[in-house]
Amino acid sequence: MELLNFCSSHISQAKRLAWENYQEQRQAVPALPEIFHLPDMEELAENGLGCAAFEKGKMVGFLCCLAPFENAFTTTAKGIFSPIYAHGAVRKGRVQIYQMLYQAAAQKWVDAGVSSHSIGLYVSDREAEKAFFQYGFGLRCVDAIRLMTPVQAPSCEGFSFFEVPRESRAQLEPLYRMLNDHFEKSPCFMKHTVPDRWIERKNRLFSAADASGIVAYVEIADTAENFVTELPQVQNICGAFCLPAYRGRGLYSNLLNFVIRILAAEGYTHLGVDYESFNPTAAGFWQKYFIPYTSGVVRRIDENVLTK
Repeated sequence: MELLNFCSSHISQAKRLAWENYQEQRQAVPALPEIFHLPDMEELAENGLGCAAFEKGKMVGFLCCLAPFENAFTTTAKGIFSPIYAHGAVRKGRVQIYQMLYQAAAQKWVDAGVSSHSIGLYVSDREAEKAFFQYGFGLRCVDAIRLMTPVQAPSCEGFSFFEVPRESRAQLEPLYRMLNDHFEKSPCFMKHTVPDRWIERKNRLFSAADASGIVAYVEIADTAENFVTELPQVQNICGAFCLPAYRGRGLYSNLLNFVIRILAAEGYTHLGVDYESFNPTAAGFWQKYFIPYTSGVVRRIDENVLTK
């Protein structure tokens, strides 16, 4: 097997592999939408941080990443991210191909001062999962999806459901801060800084309220963490919270149904959500109604090797 630096001349073969890997995942998760175009890969070639594997002149795998960035996962580490379209491998020998690619690419990442390595894998790709778990990665993030059809929800009396007008968004600030407080506690331990202009974001907000006021909300965005979420027929949940006293009553499933009815009437066909696997509150709820299709795995290496 020959390992080369990933370059522009490799893009056409890389897109073929990435497309084939997506089709594998669609067979496992039929709710995934059909795709006709993959994101542009020129950036992956230009940053010089990727590798490609060839056998007899044919690409059998590639592993690239987006440009490095500071404060990965709100830590002090510099990070890279390899999204689901930025890598791929043939089925035969996939574990070994990915491990050889990572060994070569990881050296480039470390040479660039990167200590947080994050890769998006398809949930059904057990070979890729094995390859990276054996090399020290652990699960952190999950992307999940569903068709824009109602979920099963019990009767829920005494609550109103509505889209929050922009001029009323300040009412959600306390719930948003409670969500960030939850992230900072065990087992999440994620430090979040509440943006000063959170209520001015263009995302849509939907809420549930009773006589005491708003008790739950969900935030909807046009895009999220991977190219599937950017398709025009897909909408994405990017934030959600329900006051603890109101959980377990079917309130949130009814709020979810309200959102689905609104978005379906507007012509959207799919609803996605991303969440941390180590957030038991979120993972326990979303897995009831959504089908996971990506696993975001992360490895944090010893920063001491960066100083050599």
